[in-house]
Amino acid sequence: MEECFVSTNDKVKIALNHFKNGFEEVIIVVPGWFMTKDSKAFFNLSKAFLNYFDVITMDCRGHGKSSGYYTFSAKEIEDLKSVVNYARKFYKKVYLMGFSLGGGLVLIHTAKESNIDKVIAVSAYNSFEKIENKMWKKQAWLPTLKKAELTRWFSIRPSLIPHKKIKPFSIVDKIKVPTLFIAGKNDPTVCLWHTKSLYEKAVCDKYFEVFENGNHAEDLFLDEPNRFVSLCVNFLKSPFRNSYNQTSKEKLSLSRL
Repeated sequence: MEECFVSTNDKVKIALNHFKNGFEEVIIVVPGWFMTKDSKAFFNLSKAFLNYFDVITMDCRGHGKSSGYYTFSAKEIEDLKSVVNYARKFYKKVYLMGFSLGGGLVLIHTAKESNIDKVIAVSAYNSFEKIENKMWKKQAWLPTLKKAELTRWFSIRPSLIPHKKIKPFSIVDKIKVPTLFIAGKNDPTVCLWHTKSLYEKAVCDKYFEVFENGNHAEDLFLDEPNRFVSLCVNFLKSPFRNSYNQTSKEKLSLSRL
């Protein structure tokens, strides 16, 4: 694994871990708020996917070893844009996988840019203002305690200045590449309806998977790693045609809502 840094158009330094295994395809992994590339969850996730693709996992601004202050999706789109430009120098295919606020970022980027081959949005939100974030619920605070890492927590630097944000729901229908939406039925932070509404509005080749006992974002991987990795790898490796939308598996997922 090689740690690298890229600069954004607004002069923020973005840190990334570049896991190389000789593949011509790469997944760019975008963590959400309060998570970093060096957190145990995302380091293990990166290693799991390294069996199938090269992996680039990034720190958004205001997190980990990146500079700047976190703006809760307003300016982080510049961070992702710089990392994608870096990846395009080395790979024939570039995939995006974003979690929570990172899930919104990968959708926004792909709707605005034409340099992505496939997208996976995990626990993606409809709009930032509508995020429920029920931190008092057991499903929220217990996973947070299990992932406690003081070094990571002390690296987080949020911006105190309000910034105008793009709503993923307002732009998701501009995406033209295959997109996989993943959500946890018991998510207390970004409730299931958020990701479902994005899936329903999208007009690209699309697939929707609900984890019946799942919570939020990276917890879906931590709780069911084999299922999560297999689902994502099958999606990224599949030729994926319009007819794929009508599989019985997708209908089963939708029937559970």
